[in-house]
Order: sequence, then C-alpha cells, then structure tokens
Amino acid sequence: MSHTTPEASAVTRLEFPDAPQPVRDLSAQGVSIWLDDLSRPMVREGRLQEYVDTRAVVGVTTNPSIFAKALAEAADYDEQVREIAAEGVDVDEAVYRLTTTDVADACDVLLPLYERTGGQDGRVSIEVDPRLAADTQGTVEMARRLWQTIDRPNLLIKIPATVEGLPAITHVIAEGISVNVTLIFSLDRYRGVMNAYLTGLEQAREAGRDLSTIHSVASFFVSRVDAEVDKRLAALGDPAAADLRGRAALANARLAYQAFDEVFSTPRWQTLADDGATVQRPLWASTSVKDESLPDTLYVTGLVAPNTVNTMPAATLEATADHAEVTGDTVQSTYAESSAVLDRLEALGIRYQEVVDQLEREGVQKFADAWDELLGSVQQQLDAATS
Repeated sequence: MSHTTPEASAVTRLEFPDAPQPVRDLSAQGVSIWLDDLSRPMVREGRLQEYVDTRAVVGVTTNPSIFAKALAEAADYDEQVREIAAEGVDVDEAVYRLTTTDVADACDVLLPLYERTGGQDGRVSIEVDPRLAADTQGTVEMARRLWQTIDRPNLLIKIPATVEGLPAITHVIAEGISVNVTLIFSLDRYRGVMNAYLTGLEQAREAGRDLSTIHSVASFFVSRVDAEVDKRLAALGDPAAADLRGRAALANARLAYQAFDEVFSTPRWQTLADDGATVQRPLWASTSVKDESLPDTLYVTGLVAPNTVNTMPAATLEATADHAEVTGDTVQSTYAESSAVLDRLEALGIRYQEVVDQLEREGVQKFADAWDELLGSVQQQLDAATS
C-alpha cells in the first residue's frame, strides 16, 4: 500500500553520492537512517555533518545514556559547566541547559535536511526526564518546556509509550508539538500509540492548527526482545526450539509494520491526510545486536520497508555501510511467518505479554538509572567548578 500524503509526494529524494552503496540502497528503499548518538564534539568538529555526507544520516536520536556518556568523556562541556556553576543553579537545571544546547546545535546542522525533505527528516530527538514516565501532566509540562526552549522546527520530543505516556502524547500533539514516541515493545501498545497520535491530530485540527507542521515517529524497540526471548529459550533446553533463536525481535517488528499499514489505510487517517497530516513512521530502535553470534546488521537488513526510520548506534551504522546486503523490502511478505514465530513461542510457554511488559519496565528503569548517572556526573563537575 502507499502512505502518500500531498506533502510526502513533494519530498525531495535525497542523494548521497559519497556514501557507500549499502546505505544508499537503504535510502532508496524508503528507510531513513538516523544516528543514535550525539555529543558536543561531534557537532562542533563537523563529524555530524560528515555522517550526513558519507553515511546518508538524516536524523539523530538521543537518550539519557547517550548524554551521560558524552558529558563524562568530553571536555567541551567544561566552559558551560563553569558558567552554570557560577549562577548557582541546581543540577537538574544544569543538565537541562547542557542537553538542550547540544540538541539545538544539532538541529541547526540538520536544518537543511529538514527543509529539503518537507519536514520528514533532519530531525533531532530529546527525551523528557525519564523519571516522569508515570506522570502524564509532568510529561506534558516538560515536553512543552523543551519545545519552547530549543525552539527549532526540526525538534522531536521523546515521550515513553507507558500507559501514562499515551494521553501526554495526544495532548502535546494537539498543541502542535512534534513527538518521537519511545520504548514501544508490544503490538497492542503500538496500536495505542497510533491512536494517541491520530486523536492528537484530530484535536489539533479542531483547534485550527496546520497539521502539516506536526510530525511524529514511533520508536519500536527491537534487539531487547531477542535478548529476553533467547534467554528464555536457552533456559528451556529444548532442541526443537533452537531454530527460534534470533527470530522473535524481527517477527515482532514486522507485525508492528503490518499494524502501521492497517491504521494508516483507514478512512479515519485519510480524512486527516486530506487536511495535510503526515504519517507517523515506525522507527526501529535498539538495532545493535546483543548476541554476537547473530549477524551485526540483522536488525537493519531484516527491517527494510518504505516509510520507516532505522536509528543506529555508530558501530551498527559502520557495519551497515561496510557489508550490509540490502535486497529490497524484507517486511511486507513476512506477516504469516512472523505470526507463526510468536505462536510457537507461546506454545513453548514463552508468554508474549509477559516478555513485553518486563521489557517496558526494564526500559523505563534503565533510562531513569542513566539519568541518575548523568545527574551525578554533572553534580561532580559543578562541585569541581566551584571548589
């Protein structure tokens, strides 16, 4: 099927003549490559622009773990830390200023891509404080503040797809704030995410907003599904189950694309598209393999489909550029096979809902832990700057 809107049909097809063939092939198949990494040196030393030119990167995603690593390793933050310390602000405000500065600067680098793609790409994502994952109103307020502070049209605010996150997504979309919905593991929750987006668009339309300016992606997590399911398969010790190893994550993501196809083919969607709304693309997140015995580009070459984003950490991106074999769409002909994989897992006693619920809880906790690490690191830097 086609998810073409009037805006999408006018999007410029980007060319990357200096990029290796595999990443050019991905782009040609309708897969936008985003980099799952950001640091101040990357922006200031021109490496982000180099990723655009030589790796066909057209977007950036961040998370608390990425910021914690960047601030711990780079001296580029020292000057701003000293300025912030001199003002006497608390560590939460310090982290807010440091991270929003990086994201604003990255948005500026990618702005030409945003303009050339009609707003589809050239995007940079920043996450609300992960400690707000169960706080709908707190999430809305922080999303609004981030949007106003960074004040770039190519920004995406990351909101987790928790039960409490869904109404927050609707609320901020209705206000005209573009959103990257993160931490999606289950098919049912993904349908809830798409509904939250459409409801937000309907409310935005009622408020007289220009729907063409509101964008969203839905970050469906991949490798963590295999990590958990394969651990459970190994515990079974059943030779008959061995061929299921490394298959659950792709099956789950492919069925998510099927759900995307269905929702964005409905009359409800079409009326919004007719008024200028843009498709909420699936974004494949957590695409580095956790099991080294699996192919290192498994979650790239196995998830090639139109109107998708694949956000890759640098190592996965380099592996893709070096040796990925892009053979065309690897999703839309796999739905029956993918359903069969999940059915077989259920028959073995590996409960889908139990797995995805656990992964969501762990995902929220991992980001909260990384945020605490980030706060601790910045507090140390503030203390050092004032001692």
